[in-house]
Amino acid sequence: MNGAEILIQCLKNEGVETVFAYPGGTSLLIHQALIGSGIRVVLPRHEQGGAFEANGFARKSGRTGVCIATSGPGATNLVTGIADAWMDSIPLIAITAQVNQRLIGKNAFQETDIIGMTRPIVKHSYLVMNLEELSEVIKDAFSLAHSGRPGPVVIDITCDVLAATGEPAFPSTPNLRALCLPPSVSESTLDTLRKALIASRKPCIFAGGGIIHSNASKELLAFAEAWKMPVVTSLMGIGAFPENHPLSLRWIGMHGLNGANKTVHECDLLLAIGVRFSDRVTGNINAFAPKAKIIHIDIDDSELDKNKHADLAIVSDARAILTSLMQKRPYYRGRETWLEQVSCWKKQHEFVVRKHPDGKLSGEEVIKTLYDVTKGEASIVTGVGQHQMWAAQFYKYSRPRQLLTSGGLGAMGFGLPVAIGAKIACPDELVVLIDGDGSFQMNIQELATLFAECVPIKMLILNNQCLGMVSQWEDIFCNGRHGNTDLTVPKADGPYPDFVEIAKGYRIPGMTVSKQSELLPAMRKMLSTEGPFLLNCLTIQHEKVLPLIPNGKTYDDTIFR
Repeated sequence: MNGAEILIQCLKNEGVETVFAYPGGTSLLIHQALIGSGIRVVLPRHEQGGAFEANGFARKSGRTGVCIATSGPGATNLVTGIADAWMDSIPLIAITAQVNQRLIGKNAFQETDIIGMTRPIVKHSYLVMNLEELSEVIKDAFSLAHSGRPGPVVIDITCDVLAATGEPAFPSTPNLRALCLPPSVSESTLDTLRKALIASRKPCIFAGGGIIHSNASKELLAFAEAWKMPVVTSLMGIGAFPENHPLSLRWIGMHGLNGANKTVHECDLLLAIGVRFSDRVTGNINAFAPKAKIIHIDIDDSELDKNKHADLAIVSDARAILTSLMQKRPYYRGRETWLEQVSCWKKQHEFVVRKHPDGKLSGEEVIKTLYDVTKGEASIVTGVGQHQMWAAQFYKYSRPRQLLTSGGLGAMGFGLPVAIGAKIACPDELVVLIDGDGSFQMNIQELATLFAECVPIKMLILNNQCLGMVSQWEDIFCNGRHGNTDLTVPKADGPYPDFVEIAKGYRIPGMTVSKQSELLPAMRKMLSTEGPFLLNCLTIQHEKVLPLIPNGKTYDDTIFR
């Protein structure tokens, strides 16, 4: 077997059934080895699309996504998708072919140091220059990507290794010296935690993406109900706790529910599980949860005390510690008044759709209509911008991995390819992409992948002809002075570009709506049409996502209108 054939066999040994791969000169042998291998090859139309498609596959399925690219520009085009996986803790294997090892460092054609470029945004990286190392590297890489706190791993393989032949030895277990999972939490630490919970009169659980990664949603639900504790989530934690549950306050942060932010502001104990305390959640970190004792639980010890000091910091898998805490009967008292107050805040500050009297479409109304028509059952993928926040506000999520969004990196161009990867991972689920006109255009070429691979996602574009989120900040903080955020083209004599005509060129049906009266029939047509469909919703240009806690500010600085 040559190196490329050994690589593909290693992928099969890891249970890989689908890869997202764009060919090139140095990776040619990989694609030759894929022919007849039984592995499905999804051909993106841009390597960034492939990285995001593998990212979406991993986010939706919980399994490790695999993308493959050639050397040089092929490898560098993966970087944004790798960085996104790093920021949101997504298990991803990025395989790149490299020039012949005798040419490394010589500025050879299509040579780049992809290892050096990606070192800050991966769990680990490998440059394979010896055929005997290849199978062990693949085994180790997959173990690293999905163990502990998940994340991306880069494997760069020189083309002479791909061409070399030898007798492979496929290891059955990884050979990792650095893979150290956290030990079980001591009983004394658990007792300290229980005593803090018992002493609290105004507790709150803050659940993040770590709950979803550790498959701990059922344990979180049981724990919250047993201890009678309200639950807020981060953006990445949406779906970790059902948002229609009486104890759910939904999500907190810059555009989160005001009642949820108020609860965190007033609580006397914040039990934070699998969260980063990111700036978009906390605002002014020193004024975040100012009255609370902070208990921070995370599988990654580097997150503890990194952004917010914890009164009790515990390194643990979320599912493991929640299970341990439930082994003893919960004990609490005096929570009734607190729960009544929290419920009152929640009802006072629900997200309310603002309908415009002139019949024009608002982004909020589009999302709420989608929620009603799908009965909250669709899996939602977003791009990045105002539509992303409205999708989190006006669609309620009841299960993990129901909302896929770029939380840490905030990468425009995320939506379409991630939706493709998600639908391939879970073909029986209804997958709806909610995107903005700016974000959608950044990977619009993946419409070809969508059609060629017969991926029947539904695409909903909130088309306001501007970069809405940045434009909103200009309206609020720059006296309405817009610097290159207006996407209108006067000579086009109408909304530009025509997304329905573009979709038609890719053999994908679609339609445009601009009035409230047109929305519901169009939504039903989109959902009932077999295969993919694009619904282009012309929305009001300068709407605002509210409430808003300005960057670096506090709950007391919330802007409501």
